[in-house]
Amino acid sequence: MTPLDRPESSTANFRTNDGPGPHTPPTDLGGTLPAKQDARWAQPPRVALLSSASRRPDMVARIQELRPMVEQFCQIVYEDYDGDVPWNGSGIDLSIVFGGDGSILRAARKMGDHQRPVLAVNLGRLGFLADIMPEQLPIALQRVVNRDFAIVEHLMIQCMILREGQEISNHLGLNEVALRAAAPFNMQQIDLYIDGRLATSYNCDGLIISTPVGSTAHNLSVGGPIIRKDLRAFVIAPISPHTLTVRPVVDTADRVYEMLLRGHDGAAAVVLDGKLIHELRTGESVQVRQAEATFRLIEASGQGYYATLREKLGWSGDLFRHRGTT
Repeated sequence: MTPLDRPESSTANFRTNDGPGPHTPPTDLGGTLPAKQDARWAQPPRVALLSSASRRPDMVARIQELRPMVEQFCQIVYEDYDGDVPWNGSGIDLSIVFGGDGSILRAARKMGDHQRPVLAVNLGRLGFLADIMPEQLPIALQRVVNRDFAIVEHLMIQCMILREGQEISNHLGLNEVALRAAAPFNMQQIDLYIDGRLATSYNCDGLIISTPVGSTAHNLSVGGPIIRKDLRAFVIAPISPHTLTVRPVVDTADRVYEMLLRGHDGAAAVVLDGKLIHELRTGESVQVRQAEATFRLIEASGQGYYATLREKLGWSGDLFRHRGTT
């Protein structure tokens, strides 16, 4: 058991970024402990440095500039910037991911069933998850060493491709599964089953099943709602539905969702977190359920969830700020 892994039965209270008060997450890992480091860590935290920067020399150079800063607080025991280094999580207390949300999605897939808490440093653009800027890294690392942080557990998706009821592939994701029109790009006929019972049939260009984390990604762009990222729910959102009364639906994550493609000329691309994983044909189906693994994000920036939404989505919060202007 690492210093960041405590029994799930722990119910001690700890401070969150959205105000005071008790909070009991699945894993209690927050709070401010005594300042003396040897009361918290037998040794400096052992960290992995992850990114998807191998094809961007400028980002690799930026990571190397930040590396000595990490070494002031932590022991670097693993590095992988191109996805080639095998991973099992052994001997690693936490991962520091450099880049944007794409790098985080790649890191989540890489860690698979051996997830480690992630400190996300934004070297990309929008960065809903990577909300720590490089200049904030020393403060964030000091908070990690001082145990002055919270960990939010994010729902992950288990996506299975079925053929005649038999599983042919299995994938882990963080954002969403999208069933999208493929060549010849005809309108899709998709049946949605929930817990084995037909919920509805869609005539559309595709269907998205999203986690709360993914609700600000593809789901948002097709008119789906934003779901607070620590809720245990899925969003089902159609892409360009033929029937305008068809709207996105939110349901609990403890159900089994299955998308079945109908039609004689049907073909659809199964896209997981923006990556093509399968070309679905008529008679095949996509089964989605919550994964046993969870993505654990360290919140050490001191910025709350709605502050992130205000900043990243450009919410002004003041309808009268520009009164009198054209």
